[in-house]
Amino acid sequence: MTTPYELAKDAAAVLAAKTGVEKHDIALVLGSGWLPAVDALGEDYTELATTDLPGFSAAAVAGHSGKIRSIRSASGRNLLVFLSRTHYYEGKGVEAVVHPVRTAAAAGCSTIVLTNGCGGLNPAWSPGTPVLIRDHINLTATSPLVGANFVDLTDLYSARLRGLAKSVDASLDEGVYVQFPGPHYETPAEVKMAGILGGDLVGMSTTLEAIAAREAGMEILGISLVTNLAAGISDQPLDHSEVLEAGRAAAARMGALLGDLVPQI
Repeated sequence: MTTPYELAKDAAAVLAAKTGVEKHDIALVLGSGWLPAVDALGEDYTELATTDLPGFSAAAVAGHSGKIRSIRSASGRNLLVFLSRTHYYEGKGVEAVVHPVRTAAAAGCSTIVLTNGCGGLNPAWSPGTPVLIRDHINLTATSPLVGANFVDLTDLYSARLRGLAKSVDASLDEGVYVQFPGPHYETPAEVKMAGILGGDLVGMSTTLEAIAAREAGMEILGISLVTNLAAGISDQPLDHSEVLEAGRAAAARMGALLGDLVPQI
């Protein structure tokens, strides 16, 4: 039986064959609302369907493209950009959720940038505000790690990379991201609970990927795009189309942030 790690190596081998790139340097996972920013990362690229690689499935969420780009950046780095992700709520299992991360590690990436669209608990964070993830709370009741594999998560989200991000955009704030299982949005009571626990951002992705990335030895930067105020913070109902619209409206800022930041990593 093929292990998740062997499957990731197989996917990395196919990736190298299809792109002609033997080793990638930096991986990025673009979450809801981030897709319009991808062009700022470089124009010299090869694009594949996720289904071209072993272990990947088609995108299941509106606003995700189901594509993977191998980009040769102006700085000479090889970037591996996932334009969609598998979410835990899709029911494909935690191994499918973290397969892109493990593939990126097998492809040679030493750094990963995890982005997402999320709800914000701070009323000062209007839709379209990027927030650096300082730490997380995983409420999925699962882990991508198997067996007695005790991985330290003390400094999971790199202070060095957060510092680099702030050197690019001094207005960036930080917060604690709380992952709920989804796919339903959180209730106002659940959002209040997240705040009591120390959370500032709520969403349905990222934490499992970050754990797998740490297991693989990668340095991790997490960036949330606040696409809406979380339930109970605002009296407005939540709608996924508004999440995508907030991303489109913030595309120039997100693109500039990634375009300026990635060459410095």
